[in-house]
Amino acid sequence: MTAVLAVLLWPRFWLVVEEGEALRYAFPAASGSDFVLRWTHSVEKEDWEERFRIQTDGNLMLVETRFKTFGAGVPAAVGRETRLEQGWVIMSGIDRPVDPLHVQAAEAEHYHLSFQGRTLDLTHPGVPPILTFTTREAPLLMMLPARFGTWWRQWRSP
Repeated sequence: MTAVLAVLLWPRFWLVVEEGEALRYAFPAASGSDFVLRWTHSVEKEDWEERFRIQTDGNLMLVETRFKTFGAGVPAAVGRETRLEQGWVIMSGIDRPVDPLHVQAAEAEHYHLSFQGRTLDLTHPGVPPILTFTTREAPLLMMLPARFGTWWRQWRSP
């Protein structure tokens, strides 16, 4: 019983995704962990990806962006390296703090989150949710509703 209480009450580090005030996802995380947001650009209709890293202080950092076409507002180079790889323009070494990260996950743009080998759909029909990504230290007991929701959405998603 003591071991179960320790697991439930011991603070852990989490990557959390909130929709308004509601905790939508909570993933056990560690500094140095990466996650990727992927969506379809609303004008160019091409996939874009941005890679974020959890820093040792828990803050989120944009480290890389990948896309297939240049359009209005896209700089020629960002970060320390820009290269072309298998049809993707990849800009790495960006290292731009983005904590918290706010994303409007419009259904037409097909937002997805890839983290720890899993990919989750972040969109749903209706009003596009505003999602907030951040980190938090909290016990498992406080994260259980989000963890259960994450497992449920993973189980029923294709």
